[in-house]
Amino acid sequence: MNFENIKLGVAPINWTNDDMPELGGENTFEQCVSEMALAGFTGCEVGNKFPRDTNVLKKALELRGLQICNQWNSYELTTKSFAENRENFTKLLDFLEIMGAKVIGGGETGNSCQGQMEVPVFEGKGMLNTREEWNSFTYGLTELGKIARDRGMKLAFHHHMGTCIQTVEETDRLLNETNPDYVFLNYDCGHFHFAGEDPVAALNKYIGRTAHIHLKDVRPNVLRRVHDERLSFLTAVKNGVFTVPGDPEGCIDFPSLFAIIKESNYTGWIVLEAEQDPAKANPLEYAIIARNFFRGLTGI
Repeated sequence: MNFENIKLGVAPINWTNDDMPELGGENTFEQCVSEMALAGFTGCEVGNKFPRDTNVLKKALELRGLQICNQWNSYELTTKSFAENRENFTKLLDFLEIMGAKVIGGGETGNSCQGQMEVPVFEGKGMLNTREEWNSFTYGLTELGKIARDRGMKLAFHHHMGTCIQTVEETDRLLNETNPDYVFLNYDCGHFHFAGEDPVAALNKYIGRTAHIHLKDVRPNVLRRVHDERLSFLTAVKNGVFTVPGDPEGCIDFPSLFAIIKESNYTGWIVLEAEQDPAKANPLEYAIIARNFFRGLTGI
Protein backbone atom coordinates (compact mmCIF):
# COMPACT_ATOMS: atom_id res chain seq x y z
CA MET A 1 0.00 0.00 0.00
CA ASN A 2 1.04 3.62 -0.35
CA PHE A 3 -0.43 5.17 2.79
CA GLU A 4 -3.77 5.63 1.05
CA ASN A 5 -5.59 4.40 4.15
CA ILE A 6 -3.63 6.59 6.56
CA LYS A 7 -4.71 9.92 8.02
CA LEU A 8 -2.49 12.31 9.96
CA GLY A 9 -3.60 13.77 13.26
CA VAL A 10 -2.07 15.70 16.13
CA ALA A 11 -2.52 15.74 19.91
CA PRO A 12 -3.40 18.95 21.77
CA ILE A 13 -0.91 18.05 24.52
CA ASN A 14 1.67 19.78 22.32
CA TRP A 15 -0.19 23.05 23.08
CA THR A 16 -1.65 22.46 26.56
CA ASN A 17 -0.55 19.65 28.86
CA ASP A 18 -3.33 17.74 30.61
CA ASP A 19 -1.03 16.47 33.37
CA MET A 20 0.66 19.83 33.93
CA PRO A 21 -1.90 22.53 33.04
CA GLU A 22 0.68 25.23 33.70
CA LEU A 23 2.43 24.12 30.50
CA GLY A 24 0.63 25.99 27.75
CA GLY A 25 -1.93 27.43 30.14
CA GLU A 26 -1.93 30.60 28.05
CA ASN A 27 -2.87 28.77 24.86
CA THR A 28 -6.59 28.80 24.09
CA PHE A 29 -8.64 26.03 22.52
CA GLU A 30 -9.20 28.20 19.45
CA GLN A 31 -5.48 28.81 19.00
CA CYS A 32 -4.76 25.11 19.42
CA VAL A 33 -7.18 23.84 16.79
CA SER A 34 -6.46 26.71 14.39
CA GLU A 35 -2.74 25.96 14.49
CA MET A 36 -3.38 22.23 14.07
CA ALA A 37 -5.19 22.99 10.83
CA LEU A 38 -2.63 25.58 9.74
CA ALA A 39 0.13 23.01 10.15
CA GLY A 40 -1.74 20.69 7.78
CA PHE A 41 -3.30 18.04 10.02
CA THR A 42 -6.84 16.75 9.46
CA GLY A 43 -7.58 15.17 12.83
CA CYS A 44 -6.86 15.58 16.50
CA GLU A 45 -7.28 14.05 19.90
CA VAL A 46 -9.12 15.72 22.78
CA GLY A 47 -7.49 18.01 25.34
CA ASN A 48 -8.48 19.60 28.61
CA LYS A 49 -9.51 22.87 26.98
CA PHE A 50 -11.79 21.28 24.41
CA PRO A 51 -15.49 22.13 24.93
CA ARG A 52 -17.56 19.15 26.06
CA ASP A 53 -20.67 20.42 24.29
CA THR A 54 -20.48 18.28 21.16
CA ASN A 55 -22.35 20.81 19.01
CA VAL A 56 -19.92 23.57 19.94
CA LEU A 57 -16.93 21.29 19.41
CA LYS A 58 -18.17 19.95 16.10
CA LYS A 59 -18.68 23.44 14.71
CA ALA A 60 -15.23 24.60 15.78
CA LEU A 61 -13.58 21.56 14.21
CA GLU A 62 -15.61 21.64 11.00
CA LEU A 63 -14.62 25.27 10.44
CA ARG A 64 -10.99 24.10 10.42
CA GLY A 65 -11.36 20.79 8.57
CA LEU A 66 -10.56 18.70 11.64
CA GLN A 67 -12.14 15.64 13.21
CA ILE A 68 -11.70 13.84 16.52
CA CYS A 69 -9.80 10.57 16.15
CA ASN A 70 -9.26 9.41 19.75
CA GLN A 71 -9.19 10.42 23.40
CA TRP A 72 -7.17 9.19 26.36
CA ASN A 73 -9.12 7.15 28.91
CA SER A 74 -7.61 6.68 32.37
CA TYR A 75 -8.20 3.01 33.18
CA GLU A 76 -8.10 2.28 36.91
CA LEU A 77 -8.63 -1.45 36.79
CA THR A 78 -5.90 -2.01 39.39
CA THR A 79 -7.44 0.27 42.01
CA LYS A 80 -11.18 0.62 41.31
CA SER A 81 -14.05 -1.74 40.68
CA PHE A 82 -14.92 -2.92 37.20
CA ALA A 83 -18.31 -1.22 37.55
CA GLU A 84 -16.64 2.17 38.13
CA ASN A 85 -14.33 1.62 35.17
CA ARG A 86 -17.24 0.59 32.94
CA GLU A 87 -19.23 3.70 33.90
CA ASN A 88 -16.37 6.08 33.07
CA PHE A 89 -15.49 4.16 29.90
CA THR A 90 -19.08 4.22 28.64
CA LYS A 91 -19.42 7.96 29.24
CA LEU A 92 -16.35 8.60 27.13
CA LEU A 93 -17.61 6.21 24.46
CA ASP A 94 -20.84 8.23 24.32
CA PHE A 95 -18.87 11.41 23.67
CA LEU A 96 -16.50 9.88 21.12
CA GLU A 97 -19.33 8.17 19.26
CA ILE A 98 -21.10 11.50 18.79
CA MET A 99 -17.83 13.03 17.58
CA GLY A 100 -17.35 10.27 15.00
CA ALA A 101 -14.21 8.72 16.47
CA LYS A 102 -13.53 5.00 15.98
CA VAL A 103 -10.87 4.56 18.66
CA ILE A 104 -10.80 5.00 22.44
CA GLY A 105 -7.29 5.09 23.86
CA GLY A 106 -5.66 5.47 27.26
CA GLY A 107 -3.53 3.52 29.70
CA GLU A 108 -3.68 2.11 33.22
CA THR A 109 -3.25 4.96 35.70
CA GLY A 110 -4.52 3.25 38.85
CA ASN A 111 -1.12 2.26 40.24
CA SER A 112 1.02 4.47 38.02
CA CYS A 113 3.71 7.00 38.92
CA GLN A 114 3.41 8.83 35.60
CA GLY A 115 1.61 11.78 37.19
CA GLN A 116 3.75 12.01 40.36
CA MET A 117 6.28 14.82 40.09
CA GLU A 118 8.63 13.55 42.83
CA VAL A 119 8.75 9.81 42.02
CA PRO A 120 11.63 8.63 39.77
CA VAL A 121 9.97 7.08 36.73
CA PHE A 122 12.36 4.14 36.56
CA GLU A 123 11.88 3.28 40.24
CA GLY A 124 8.19 3.88 40.93
CA LYS A 125 6.44 2.34 37.97
CA GLY A 126 3.18 0.49 38.45
CA MET A 127 3.36 -3.29 38.69
CA LEU A 128 1.07 -6.28 38.34
CA ASN A 129 2.69 -8.72 40.74
CA THR A 130 0.40 -11.73 40.98
CA ARG A 131 -1.55 -13.99 38.64
CA GLU A 132 -4.76 -12.74 40.28
CA GLU A 133 -3.85 -9.10 39.56
CA TRP A 134 -3.09 -9.90 35.93
CA ASN A 135 -6.30 -11.90 35.53
CA SER A 136 -8.43 -9.10 36.96
CA PHE A 137 -6.69 -6.51 34.80
CA THR A 138 -6.86 -8.37 31.50
CA TYR A 139 -10.42 -9.57 32.14
CA GLY A 140 -11.52 -5.98 32.72
CA LEU A 141 -9.81 -4.73 29.56
CA THR A 142 -11.36 -7.49 27.47
CA GLU A 143 -14.82 -6.73 28.80
CA LEU A 144 -14.41 -3.01 28.08
CA GLY A 145 -13.06 -3.80 24.64
CA LYS A 146 -16.14 -5.88 23.91
CA ILE A 147 -18.36 -2.94 24.89
CA ALA A 148 -16.39 -0.73 22.48
CA ARG A 149 -16.55 -3.25 19.63
CA ASP A 150 -20.30 -3.69 20.05
CA ARG A 151 -20.57 0.04 19.38
CA GLY A 152 -18.32 -0.03 16.32
CA MET A 153 -15.19 1.23 18.07
CA LYS A 154 -11.81 -0.18 19.09
CA LEU A 155 -10.12 -0.07 22.49
CA ALA A 156 -6.49 0.85 21.73
CA PHE A 157 -4.47 0.43 24.93
CA HIS A 158 -1.49 2.74 25.41
CA HIS A 159 1.70 1.29 26.90
CA HIS A 160 3.15 4.18 28.90
CA MET A 161 6.15 5.07 31.04
CA GLY A 162 5.50 4.76 34.76
CA THR A 163 2.68 2.24 34.36
CA CYS A 164 2.29 -1.51 34.66
CA ILE A 165 2.44 -1.85 30.86
CA GLN A 166 5.69 -0.21 29.87
CA THR A 167 8.05 -2.78 28.36
CA VAL A 168 7.76 -5.16 25.42
CA GLU A 169 7.54 -8.08 27.86
CA GLU A 170 4.58 -6.46 29.64
CA THR A 171 2.95 -5.53 26.33
CA ASP A 172 3.34 -9.12 25.14
CA ARG A 173 1.57 -10.42 28.21
CA LEU A 174 -1.20 -7.84 27.92
CA LEU A 175 -1.90 -8.77 24.31
CA ASN A 176 -1.53 -12.51 24.89
CA GLU A 177 -3.98 -12.49 27.79
CA THR A 178 -6.68 -10.33 26.20
CA ASN A 179 -9.03 -11.16 23.34
CA PRO A 180 -7.54 -9.92 20.03
CA ASP A 181 -11.04 -9.13 18.77
CA TYR A 182 -11.60 -6.68 21.61
CA VAL A 183 -8.25 -5.25 22.75
CA PHE A 184 -5.79 -3.51 20.45
CA LEU A 185 -2.61 -1.47 20.93
CA ASN A 186 -2.03 2.25 20.80
CA TYR A 187 1.59 2.00 19.68
CA ASP A 188 3.94 4.80 20.77
CA CYS A 189 7.54 4.76 19.55
CA GLY A 190 8.65 7.38 22.08
CA HIS A 191 7.45 5.42 25.09
CA PHE A 192 9.05 2.20 23.85
CA HIS A 193 12.38 3.96 23.32
CA PHE A 194 12.09 5.65 26.73
CA ALA A 195 11.54 2.20 28.28
CA GLY A 196 14.76 0.90 26.74
CA GLU A 197 13.07 -1.02 23.94
CA ASP A 198 13.68 -0.97 20.18
CA PRO A 199 10.66 0.90 18.75
CA VAL A 200 11.22 -0.47 15.23
CA ALA A 201 11.27 -4.09 16.42
CA ALA A 202 8.23 -3.39 18.59
CA LEU A 203 6.19 -1.96 15.72
CA ASN A 204 7.19 -4.85 13.48
CA LYS A 205 5.97 -7.22 16.20
CA TYR A 206 2.71 -5.45 17.01
CA ILE A 207 1.57 -3.80 13.78
CA GLY A 208 -1.06 -6.48 13.21
CA ARG A 209 -2.63 -5.74 16.60
CA THR A 210 -2.26 -1.95 16.40
CA ALA A 211 -5.36 0.25 16.08
CA HIS A 212 -3.78 3.68 16.69
CA ILE A 213 -0.27 5.10 16.35
CA HIS A 214 1.44 7.90 18.28
CA LEU A 215 4.72 9.19 16.90
CA LYS A 216 7.19 11.26 18.90
CA ASP A 217 10.97 11.42 19.11
CA VAL A 218 13.30 11.32 22.11
CA ARG A 219 16.26 13.54 22.96
CA PRO A 220 18.92 11.04 24.15
CA ASN A 221 20.83 13.63 26.19
CA VAL A 222 17.72 14.35 28.27
CA LEU A 223 16.93 10.65 28.63
CA ARG A 224 20.41 10.11 30.08
CA ARG A 225 19.65 12.80 32.66
CA VAL A 226 16.41 11.02 33.57
CA HIS A 227 18.47 7.95 34.46
CA ASP A 228 21.40 9.74 36.07
CA GLU A 229 19.35 12.24 38.11
CA ARG A 230 16.47 9.86 38.90
CA LEU A 231 13.86 12.18 37.40
CA SER A 232 10.11 11.67 37.36
CA PHE A 233 8.19 11.28 34.11
CA LEU A 234 6.68 14.77 34.37
CA THR A 235 10.07 16.34 35.11
CA ALA A 236 11.48 14.53 32.09
CA VAL A 237 8.74 16.04 29.93
CA LYS A 238 9.36 19.52 31.30
CA ASN A 239 13.06 19.12 30.56
CA GLY A 240 12.37 18.15 26.94
CA VAL A 241 12.80 14.38 26.80
CA PHE A 242 10.32 14.30 23.92
CA THR A 243 10.39 16.18 20.65
CA VAL A 244 8.76 15.88 17.25
CA PRO A 245 9.76 13.59 14.39
CA GLY A 246 11.97 15.63 12.10
CA ASP A 247 13.83 17.38 14.91
CA PRO A 248 17.57 16.67 14.45
CA GLU A 249 17.91 16.41 18.25
CA GLY A 250 15.86 13.18 18.18
CA CYS A 251 17.19 9.66 17.67
CA ILE A 252 14.35 7.33 16.53
CA ASP A 253 14.53 5.64 13.10
CA PHE A 254 11.32 6.93 11.51
CA PRO A 255 12.05 5.80 7.93
CA SER A 256 12.09 2.21 9.21
CA LEU A 257 8.84 2.75 11.13
CA PHE A 258 7.10 4.10 8.06
CA ALA A 259 8.46 1.24 5.94
CA ILE A 260 6.75 -1.22 8.32
CA ILE A 261 3.49 0.74 8.19
CA LYS A 262 3.65 0.92 4.40
CA GLU A 263 4.02 -2.85 4.06
CA SER A 264 1.29 -3.60 6.59
CA ASN A 265 -2.50 -3.58 6.43
CA TYR A 266 -2.70 -0.77 8.97
CA THR A 267 -5.53 1.68 8.40
CA GLY A 268 -6.40 4.62 10.58
CA TRP A 269 -4.58 7.48 12.21
CA ILE A 270 -0.95 8.36 12.75
CA VAL A 271 -0.89 11.05 15.43
CA LEU A 272 1.88 13.49 16.26
CA GLU A 273 2.06 13.44 20.06
CA ALA A 274 5.26 15.05 21.29
CA GLU A 275 4.53 16.87 24.54
CA GLN A 276 6.97 19.67 25.25
CA ASP A 277 6.91 22.92 27.19
CA PRO A 278 5.24 25.34 24.74
CA ALA A 279 7.29 28.19 26.23
CA LYS A 280 10.45 26.43 25.02
CA ALA A 281 9.12 24.72 21.87
CA ASN A 282 6.58 26.76 19.90
CA PRO A 283 3.76 24.29 19.19
CA LEU A 284 2.97 25.58 15.69
CA GLU A 285 6.62 25.65 14.68
CA TYR A 286 7.21 22.09 15.85
CA ALA A 287 3.94 20.84 14.36
CA ILE A 288 5.02 22.19 10.97
CA ILE A 289 8.43 20.53 11.33
CA ALA A 290 6.73 17.18 11.97
CA ARG A 291 4.11 17.65 9.24
CA ASN A 292 6.76 18.40 6.64
CA PHE A 293 8.80 15.42 7.83
CA PHE A 294 5.76 13.12 7.56
CA ARG A 295 5.04 14.42 4.07
CA GLY A 296 8.57 13.63 2.98
CA LEU A 297 8.27 10.03 4.20
CA THR A 298 4.72 9.30 3.08
CA GLY A 299 3.77 11.72 0.32
CA ILE A 300 0.66 12.75 2.28
